[in-house]
Amino acid sequence: MDEHKPTIVIADDEDKERRVISLNLKANYNVLLAQNGKQAADLIDNNRVHLVLTDFNMPEMNGLELLSWVQENYKNIPVIIITAFGSIENAVEAMKLGAHDYITKPIKIDELEAVIAKSLLFGKLLEENLVLKEKIKKYEGFNEIITVNPQMKSLIGLIGQVAQTPATILIEGESGTGKMLFARAVHYLSSRADNPFIEINCGAIPHDLLESELFGHERGAFTGAVNMKKGKFELANGGTLFLDEIGELPLDLQVKLLHVLENQKFTRVGGTQFITTNARIVAATNKNLKSEVDKGNFRQDLFYRLRVVYMRIPPLRERKEDIPLLIDHFLKKYSGLNKSSNLVVAEKSRKILQSFNWEGNIRELENIMQQSIIFSKDGRITPENLPEEVTAAYKEENIEEEYIPSTKDDLQEEKRKRTDKILNELENKFIIKLLNSTEGNVTKASEMSGYDRRQIQNLLSKHNIDAEKFRK
Repeated sequence: MDEHKPTIVIADDEDKERRVISLNLKANYNVLLAQNGKQAADLIDNNRVHLVLTDFNMPEMNGLELLSWVQENYKNIPVIIITAFGSIENAVEAMKLGAHDYITKPIKIDELEAVIAKSLLFGKLLEENLVLKEKIKKYEGFNEIITVNPQMKSLIGLIGQVAQTPATILIEGESGTGKMLFARAVHYLSSRADNPFIEINCGAIPHDLLESELFGHERGAFTGAVNMKKGKFELANGGTLFLDEIGELPLDLQVKLLHVLENQKFTRVGGTQFITTNARIVAATNKNLKSEVDKGNFRQDLFYRLRVVYMRIPPLRERKEDIPLLIDHFLKKYSGLNKSSNLVVAEKSRKILQSFNWEGNIRELENIMQQSIIFSKDGRITPENLPEEVTAAYKEENIEEEYIPSTKDDLQEEKRKRTDKILNELENKFIIKLLNSTEGNVTKASEMSGYDRRQIQNLLSKHNIDAEKFRK
């Protein structure tokens, strides 16, 4: 077959009809012939096919059955139905089921060629669209979650497990840790990927407008409601609704959200008609939502409805091994901000960035990398290109390197300070690793470590660590 020609499968149980069509098309196309739909399906499975031209009535597998099979297995291949002049209703039925076009007998070759050319263009657009969607999936999903941290890798594995389920997900993590990326990864790895991903920040919208944003409103529902408006739940139908900062949702709207989760239906503001939704809910918060329940700020029943699957994204200070990877990622991502062709981060700058506490997490690191790339004159990011608060923190943390004792007593005191600092850091890493391994279960941590429960509690208090944040 000529690789430069599109390949067409012609399925018709009339031998003469097949051969006449083939004779007229083979100059411009690779033509494969089938006596029925089953033979056509085998040809499609074993060849790179661009279009199917099929008769309606055939033995073993008729035209509609072949159309259904192609729709299920090769969505990007357009199907043209051949039907008798007096059976247009068959063609209409086929079009409803997904056929791209139809042509009636007796076939006029010039008309057929025009229909084929139009259908092939449509097929090409379909294929390009599928490729684009695959790229979007990869970009929006795991490629943006950069990590070598075991806990983060465990979360990525969890996404792979739950994405194909309808389970509601609650993601907890400090601002800037990447909760949105995880939510998008869940969506684009699910069967809902072709449908909308809709997001709303529950803490960024005034209370009196939030209900309308979530559920929509009818015309005249309140002053200024001059038109009907669909809410986020309606827009996300069949897709995913990401409720960011769910901990900020007012209590009265928590009741309405719970009702939607329980019944999959709601009414617009000012409306009486129930609207059904099957939007998959992913909620996120920078708060400890269990603590908010205990304080009476968040409904317990809604908390458990949301927490079917739980993810806690650790802050950057708990996974500092990811910082070098993130530095290189942002260096590449924002290289266009600097004219230098050899953009690098000086070793001292890397040490400073590695040691910083990053209260704003990945978002803060990304912003500082952008600034540093812009202010770098020769493409080399030195400590002078970093913000003062970052370099000052490094100097304060490493002040012992600049101090050399001058007496025996001073030396002994400095040795004690440095020993205490090293032991404290080791203790801190020890208890964090232990809590990661036991998912915040203090009893298990005690059994695993050899410490009794009271000693574990003392370590948590000493290092100001909340075991609850490690629970899944």
